[in-house]
Amino acid sequence: MKIIRITATALHIPFTLDVPGGGQHQEALGCCVVEVETDEGLIGHGLTAITQEKVAESIITHVLAPALIGTDPLAHEARWEQMYWLTASRGQTGYAQHAIAAIDVALWDIKGKALKQPIWRLLGAARKELDIYATFGFEFLDIDGLRGAVKSLSTEGVEHLKMVVGFRALPRRESRSLMSVIKEDAKRVHAVREAAGDEVSLYIDANCGLDAYHAERLIRLTADCNLGFFEEPITQNDVLAMADLRARTGMPLTCGQNEGLAYRFRDWLMARSVDFVQPNVVITGGFTQCVRIAALANAFNVSITSGGAYPLHNMHLQAGVGNGTKVEWHLPVVAMMKRLYQGFPEPVGGRITMSEAPGLGFDLIPGAVQALRA
Repeated sequence: MKIIRITATALHIPFTLDVPGGGQHQEALGCCVVEVETDEGLIGHGLTAITQEKVAESIITHVLAPALIGTDPLAHEARWEQMYWLTASRGQTGYAQHAIAAIDVALWDIKGKALKQPIWRLLGAARKELDIYATFGFEFLDIDGLRGAVKSLSTEGVEHLKMVVGFRALPRRESRSLMSVIKEDAKRVHAVREAAGDEVSLYIDANCGLDAYHAERLIRLTADCNLGFFEEPITQNDVLAMADLRARTGMPLTCGQNEGLAYRFRDWLMARSVDFVQPNVVITGGFTQCVRIAALANAFNVSITSGGAYPLHNMHLQAGVGNGTKVEWHLPVVAMMKRLYQGFPEPVGGRITMSEAPGLGFDLIPGAVQALRA
């Protein structure tokens, strides 16, 4: 089998976000979709996001695609190494890994279709069902909106919730003080814990928006809220600062969704900076590299969990490997994906059952890619 076509398309996807109990909001997200076609008629699709989608499109179109035409799509290790040395020969961790991830996901989709197996089974089939955690606590919801969303999600059987804190705090520190941000965040976290009750797991995510001092202050202000983990608490996922924060506060920490290469995960594990790691298959070099990272974490007796959204792709990793756990059901991204994909499973009672359909197990909606082109 040989690759005969690779197409990358940057998309801009507007959508209506209907937060249960929190009202409707008009949003838009960007991504880059890749389609890989073989001489046997199989077509795999992949995706990358949380990046400049036009840049990813250009790298794939002008650098990676010409080099991969005529190669074996099932040799995923060979293809990954080929793409790495073309785009990141000196260890760059930025756009190159996004581009590699999109193609690698498509190649695994082809592999699953060729072997008539879902990707999660090819990765090891550790579990057929996964708990979800719902990311719902966004900055556009006021405290009443947060309370309403908690009640609605709890009624649906969701027992694990995540909310955003430190929203763009460091980039906007000239217009508002970081202390005012975390004081407001603490009020919001307390309101959600009160509405959710003690049995629901509650996580927070700063998206690398705080410095170490203010991250610690927020942990102290929410010490009575029994938080399950604090995701990306510190800018740049600073290895030593996170190790210090974890040691000083006892707060479980996690990160990794936006990292490109495996050595970053090694450094967190060696420094005891994290309690979970979060490789994301549409960002962290695809399934090929994320499986390596999961094995690395397993050697440290550390589990992986989902972060950075895109659950339709990442659920395969979490279900496939032995140290997988939950998948993030990120409400805006799910709403966006409903404009792009069809045939994917959805959670029932806070759990999702993996599909037995081959490859990724869901398809692009006909005409959606061209209709949503950026």
